Amino acid sequence: MEPAVHLDGITKRFPGVVANDDVDLLVERGSVHALLGENGAGKTTLMNVLYGLYEPTEGDVYVDGDGLADGDDSPHRYAQPPKRFDSPADAIDAGVGMIHQHFMLVDPMSVTENITLGNEPRKWGGLAVDSARSRDEVVDLCDRYGFDVDPDAAIEDVSVGVQQRVEILKALYRGADILILDEPTAVLTPQEVEDLFAVFEELTAQGKTIIFISHKLGEAMHAADDITVLRDGKNVGTVAADDVTREQLAEMMVGREVLETVDKPPVERGESVLTVDHVSATDERGVEAVSDVSFTVHEGEVFGIAGVDGNGQSELIEAITGLRKPTAGSVAFQRDDITNWPRQRRIDEGMAYIPEDRHERGLVMDFDLTENGLLGSQHTPPFAESGRIEWDRARTHAQDIIDEYDVRPPNRDAKASSFSGGNQQKFIVGREFERDPSLVVATHPTRGVDIGSTEFIHDRLLDLRSNGKAVLLVSSKLEEVQGLSDRLAVMHDGEIMDVVDPETVTEEEIGLLMAGEQLPEDSAARSLTEAGDRSVAAGGESQ
Repeated sequence: MEPAVHLDGITKRFPGVVANDDVDLLVERGSVHALLGENGAGKTTLMNVLYGLYEPTEGDVYVDGDGLADGDDSPHRYAQPPKRFDSPADAIDAGVGMIHQHFMLVDPMSVTENITLGNEPRKWGGLAVDSARSRDEVVDLCDRYGFDVDPDAAIEDVSVGVQQRVEILKALYRGADILILDEPTAVLTPQEVEDLFAVFEELTAQGKTIIFISHKLGEAMHAADDITVLRDGKNVGTVAADDVTREQLAEMMVGREVLETVDKPPVERGESVLTVDHVSATDERGVEAVSDVSFTVHEGEVFGIAGVDGNGQSELIEAITGLRKPTAGSVAFQRDDITNWPRQRRIDEGMAYIPEDRHERGLVMDFDLTENGLLGSQHTPPFAESGRIEWDRARTHAQDIIDEYDVRPPNRDAKASSFSGGNQQKFIVGREFERDPSLVVATHPTRGVDIGSTEFIHDRLLDLRSNGKAVLLVSSKLEEVQGLSDRLAVMHDGEIMDVVDPETVTEEEIGLLMAGEQLPEDSAARSLTEAGDRSVAAGGESQ
């Protein structure tokens, strides 16, 4: 084995927290290595040490160029001393690049400008940027690695998948031989995920080394050569991806057996809670994004919406939750027309909302968790009396969410920005579930969340269903939305193509609907109309 990276006994302590505890990590040159673990397991911290964002409390970092000592095949004996990275600039100089979960691109600037930013070729004695040469270098880079990217496109006009490729190209432009990707599939469509894994294959074929952080078992097993699992800041083992099962990886991650399938008990459906009646809505550009959508969600029901991101789901949910005004149609909640109700009134009347974008809609990043736990309830009892916030109750409330939903580290006084994306998501989910809502509008509730927490959130959604609550679930994870839903609507281009029985529809048939095609007449999937589906709930056939 020729190591590209060897982290030897890395410990990283923060006040009151040991994020990494004597971690060894050995990554083979030219391989794809997955770093797997729950939220808060220490994955990102460990990679931040490798990238020079953090200095290790203890331990050594070795990378390409240090080499093994002559005549000694032990990875613990190197010809050169360990690296000391005082900043990411030092790591970049040593050939280490990192692509963060939230991209660091300048939206109005072009692909070329973003890739070369800070390292632009100069002309006229260094007085001006040589734009033509910059573009040529980016085109050559794209050709070398097989990236289909328009060098002249503005970042704000390209897809998330293309933006991620631009981030990778930025690192390659700066000479990276070792690429670290933090949760690289968190915001990608299934097709973009496959495209990314094809990029991995091309890069490793040319001698690059990939380390990607994930909590998704299937993706780690599919894309990686080797998988290292962290739990509670410790390395619990490194295995070859071909020699391990999902069940074994899940148990390594969580420390117990994990049930990946959803156990959905039968529940008698009750009265309607939410009625969306011929709703249309436009996006920020004034273009129609939702077109004449109608459906009803009942007590004791999970109504799912599937579809490729960007087909009107976001605008529809915003129209339901009061963040966007419909251009046509109406929304009723518990038989009241709420089309023109403000957002706060919907919260007060029992509508909880897990937003798609946790940073923009779910949290105030500079607030601590106590303050974030109050959002939407800061003016009402028991957290406000006579116009004053009851801070003791607020702190107790935040701590209860932290304990119940396993938010790590368990520090209610820390700013939301200091937590990982998965722990931010768990706190939002806890806050919304603890409102005792009649309806939960859950958009991508497990995005960025590890397998153990995903199991917990799924169980809580089904508990709400069993207790007669209504759940409107939007998810890009097909297994999730199909497994949890009682009825499943599929959206394409702002319209609902069909509402089907998730137990009889196949993944291929959902794919057809997501692509805008109707199901064939001989399909076994039952179309659940509002009238016909009442008999299905009672065990009969749909009409």
